[in-house]
Amino acid sequence: MRFASLGSGSRGNATLIERNGTRLLVDCGFSAREAERRLLALGVGADSLTALVVTHEHIDHVRGIARLAARYRLPVWMTPGTHAAWGAQAGLADIELFSPHEAFALNDLEMLPFPVPHDAREPCQFVVSDGAWRLALLSDAGRATPHMREMLRGCDALMLECNHDPDMLAAGPYPASVKRRISGREGHLSNGQAAGLLREILDSGLQHVIATHLSENNNSPQAARDALAAVLGCEPEWVTVAGQKDGFTWRQIIST
Repeated sequence: MRFASLGSGSRGNATLIERNGTRLLVDCGFSAREAERRLLALGVGADSLTALVVTHEHIDHVRGIARLAARYRLPVWMTPGTHAAWGAQAGLADIELFSPHEAFALNDLEMLPFPVPHDAREPCQFVVSDGAWRLALLSDAGRATPHMREMLRGCDALMLECNHDPDMLAAGPYPASVKRRISGREGHLSNGQAAGLLREILDSGLQHVIATHLSENNNSPQAARDALAAVLGCEPEWVTVAGQKDGFTWRQIIST
């Protein structure tokens, strides 16, 4: 199994996961044209996608979903709550609903969703498995719950939200109401919260740790790297940061 990011941040998020002939795009917060361009940069045509999977209805995760689905006749998977909040109005022709508490299979990949505390209708994140390896995706969560910790243990690769530095957020230009939302219990994980969660689930089998969904105004790549590297006991450069402009290129989970 391998995976890559088309980009990650408040202006758009999309994760590409591949196993054999199965190619899934989890979220697409970019326009369809921009997503096609970014996919081609990874050597993938949008017409080769198997399905689109949506974590929640916020625009930085769904901007290009409807157009891609229509253009390439792709099924779109989402929770009933996400469908009620966005999908029913998006004109999607092929919608598949899933419970955030039940696993489901998409050809060669098994999706294990789990609910997260975020200010959306029925948001979830995923552990993705090909039967041998497990990739965990976690962003858009205001805090770590016991169930989230349990789901993330034993993964081989982890894409982990490091949205903001609390001091930078407090001193930044956002209105007080936005600052409260970001730092609230249904907002986004800070660098320190992400590091604390990583410490609780840390496993010697982790091959990749990637910081995602960084705020361009309230964080820095170095601050996110430093926070996670301190837990991992590694050089900060070992931690990948998914950028807004170009995400990150393919990462492979391999036998060690």
